[in-house]
Amino acid sequence: MQHYILLANWTEQGIKNIKDSPARVEAARQLAKSMGCVMGDFYMTAGATDMVWMFEAPDDDAVAKFTLTLAMKGNVRTTTLKAFKEADFARIIHGL
Repeated sequence: MQHYILLANWTEQGIKNIKDSPARVEAARQLAKSMGCVMGDFYMTAGATDMVWMFEAPDDDAVAKFTLTLAMKGNVRTTTLKAFKEADFARIIHGL
């Protein structure tokens, strides 16, 4: 599985329906599972980003499909960061 960090911000629609957010997070978790992905830790954050999710997916296509499906619902906009575990980081750096 590949690792990703998803940054999300509420849209105007999402913030208007903020009380539904906990249920939407659980629905996103189930959507991820149905796509062969794993939504790990979720954090609401203070600052420029409203939410951060740790995410695992079999490949870039799967995470793209997940984020696009989420975006079609209209409640959040996401930014996806591909993440490398420390061992991968060390391997990459040692290969320079």
